[in-house]
Amino acid sequence: MVCCSNSMGIFGIETFLVKIEVDISNGFPGFDIVGLPDASVKESRNRVRSALRNCGFDMPDGQITVNLAPADIKKEGSVYDLPILIALLKYAGYISADIDDSVFIGELSLAGEVRGIRGVLPMTIKAKEMGFRSIFVPYDNRNEGAAINGIDVYPVRNLHEISGHLRGKKMISPAIVEKKNDNITYGFDFSQVKGQSKAKRAIEIAASGMHNILMVGPPGSGKSMLAKRIPSILPDMSFEEAVETTKIHSIAGMLGSEDGLVMKRPFRAPHHTVSPAGLSGGGSVPRPGEVSLAHNGVLFLDEFPEFSRAAMEVLRQPIENGEITISRVSGTLSYPCDIMLVAAMNPCPCGYFSHPARECICTKKAITRYLSKVSGPMLDRIDIHIEVPPVEFNELNSESEEESSAEIKKRVNRVREIQTARYEGTGIKSNAGISAGMVNRFCPLSSEAKEFLNKAFDSMGMSARAYDKVLKVARTIADLDGSEIIKIYHIAEAIQYRSMDRKYWKSQ
Repeated sequence: MVCCSNSMGIFGIETFLVKIEVDISNGFPGFDIVGLPDASVKESRNRVRSALRNCGFDMPDGQITVNLAPADIKKEGSVYDLPILIALLKYAGYISADIDDSVFIGELSLAGEVRGIRGVLPMTIKAKEMGFRSIFVPYDNRNEGAAINGIDVYPVRNLHEISGHLRGKKMISPAIVEKKNDNITYGFDFSQVKGQSKAKRAIEIAASGMHNILMVGPPGSGKSMLAKRIPSILPDMSFEEAVETTKIHSIAGMLGSEDGLVMKRPFRAPHHTVSPAGLSGGGSVPRPGEVSLAHNGVLFLDEFPEFSRAAMEVLRQPIENGEITISRVSGTLSYPCDIMLVAAMNPCPCGYFSHPARECICTKKAITRYLSKVSGPMLDRIDIHIEVPPVEFNELNSESEEESSAEIKKRVNRVREIQTARYEGTGIKSNAGISAGMVNRFCPLSSEAKEFLNKAFDSMGMSARAYDKVLKVARTIADLDGSEIIKIYHIAEAIQYRSMDRKYWKSQ
C-alpha cells in the first residue's frame, strides 16, 4: 500500500507540485528519502521521527521509503517535513480523512511544532491555480498565505492541531487577513529637504516616468537624503505589484511572522562592497539578489564609482530588460527586477571638484581615473544625470515650508494615469519602458523640437541609446506639462539632464 500527500517545491520564483509517496515494506527498520533530495530534505527523517515520538504517535515498523515526485527535479529545504509526516500518519491509520485536495507545507521541530518557511505566498498561489481547496501552512506564515483569496489557508502551530483537524476532533479556522491601516507612511518626506529645487525637479521627473537617475555632488549636499525620500512620491503599489514583490521577499525569507503583502515600495541600498552575486542573486539554486529585492521600487547605489566594475556591469542587462537571468548547473531561471535605479557619486575622489567654496586637491589624472570607473555603457543606461550643489546657508536657515511628498505625489500620480491610458494593452507601465521601436510612435515631436534635437545629437555626440533616453525623459516632461506633443523646451530640459556627459566625462 502506498499513501500520498501533496506539497510544493520552489525553483527560483516558480513553484511546482510535489507528490509525497510513502511505502513501508517488511525488513530491517530504516527510513529512506528518494526523489533528488538535498541534505536538508534528507534530514527530514530525523525531524519527522522525533516529532512523531514526542507527540505520542508510534513510528510504523519496517523499511520506510519516501519518494518526492517528480524525481528529476532537485528538492531543497525543510518544507517537506509536514507532508512526509502526514503521509506516514495516513499510512499508519491515524488519519482517515481525504487529503487529496489539500497541500501541506512546513518545517517540524523535534517536539512537533510547525515552524515558518520561505516561499509560502507563491506556493499558495500555485495551489490555488492547480485547483486545490485548502493548504496547511505554518502559523507564522498565516498572513502571507491568507492574502490569496479562493483557497482555504489553515495555520498550524503543531502536530496535535493538524492531526485533530484531520481526524475531525478540533477544527482549525482558516486564516483571515488582519485589517491594517491603509495609510502607508515612509518616515521620510521632501518637506524635510531645504533647497535643492533643481534636484527635486529632476527627481519628480524620474519618479513620474520611472527613469533611472544619477546625482553628482560634493559630500553633504543631500544626495542620500533626496534618494531616501523617492519612495514617498512613487504611486501606491497595485495588488498585482504587491503580490509580485511579496513573492520575491517571501522566497528570500525576508517576511516577518506578522507580515502579509508588501505594500510599501521597496528601497534597497546595498553597500559598495557588495559582490556581483549579492546584486544579481546567487547560490546553487539562486536566491534573489538586491536588484530583484528592489522590484517595483528603488535600488540606491551610493558612492557609485566605488562599486566593483563586475558588480556595476551586472546591472546593465537587468535595468534594460526589467528581469535578470541567472544560469547555474541546476538550471536557468529569471527574477523580475523592474526597478528605478538611483545612483549617487562625488565629482572627484576628494569630492570638491567645482565646489564654490572649497578647493579640490585632486590631480586631473586622479579625477579621470575616478570618473572612468563608471563605464560609458553604464552611463548610457541612466536616463537623468543631475548636479546636486552644496546648499546655501540662507536656504538651510530659511523658515519657509518646502513642498511635501504628498503634493509631489499628486502630480506623479496624474502623470502615471496618463501613461497607463496611453500604453493600455502594450505591456508598458511607464515612459521609461518604451521600446526603441515604439519611441517614434509615442514621442511625437514638434518641428522646432525635432530640429533642436538634431543639432544637439551632433554637437553632443550622443549614442543611439542616449538619444532614446532624451526622448523618453522629454515625453515625461511633456506629460507633466499636460502636452501630448513634445515641444522644444521639453527637449531642452531633457538634454540638460545629459550634460554630465560633457561636463565631466568628456572634459577630463
